Amino acid sequence: MRADDLQIDWLKCFVAVVDAGSLSAAAPEVSRSQSAVSMQLQKLERAVGRPLLLRGPRRLELTPDGQALLGYARRLLDLHAEARAALRPDTLMGRVHLGVPDDYAARYLTPVLKRFAARHAAVEIELDCEQSTRLIPRVARGELDLALVSRDHAQRGSLLFHEPLVWVGSPQFDVWRRDPLPIAVYEDSSLARKHALTTLSLQGRRHRVVYHSSSLAGQIAAVESGLAVAVLTQCSAPPHLHVLGPEHGLGPLAPMAVAAYRSRASRGSPAVDALHRVLVQTLRQAV
Repeated sequence: MRADDLQIDWLKCFVAVVDAGSLSAAAPEVSRSQSAVSMQLQKLERAVGRPLLLRGPRRLELTPDGQALLGYARRLLDLHAEARAALRPDTLMGRVHLGVPDDYAARYLTPVLKRFAARHAAVEIELDCEQSTRLIPRVARGELDLALVSRDHAQRGSLLFHEPLVWVGSPQFDVWRRDPLPIAVYEDSSLARKHALTTLSLQGRRHRVVYHSSSLAGQIAAVESGLAVAVLTQCSAPPHLHVLGPEHGLGPLAPMAVAAYRSRASRGSPAVDALHRVLVQTLRQAV
């Protein structure tokens, strides 16, 4: 092998570091130590003959050459995974009906699906995005094989992590100063709604519900328009909205316990087994 050949392992480490933002976060993704990942990147840069990554103030940043290589690296890794899947005699096949709330989908589902697709490209995934209060009974009835949900009790599914809840308001409107406080809430059974109302009651702060919506987009629209403040999961709070706290007269909120909840009907399905395993491993490592 020529010294300037681009080895697959080097490219895997390079892409993992770019996606994770740091060597330490990328190491579990490629099943290597942080020092081993660093060594792989050094080998890649020597083969290319140019620096690919620079350490920025908050995370690693791509050089122009690194940016140019990234697209080729992703295509090579995709083709490599496709070739392995095509030649593997025991290729996993099947369908998984997966559920996830809107606010968790972009932040948490993307790395799971990328990791799963690289290993099991022949498995078909059908995705439903709904609130946890709707997903949980659907899993219990066997309509969904697997769901990422906010736990409604301590025994629900496999605990993955705790997601903070935050008060948010528009920087253009001092809605938090109003008395009573106007709030936007999810449906009656929503845990985020219950946490918000409980916190306000314990504070003795007067409030009134002025907006109901079961969708994340609806909650954000109510806040952006100056209609109300709202409670969102931290991962879904847009950066252009202000996070409000004690200085705004709003008390702390209990976090959401996020779990992987699987239906009994899916037991024994190799495809569901595989996705459940990747979901748990990826999110417990990353969060």
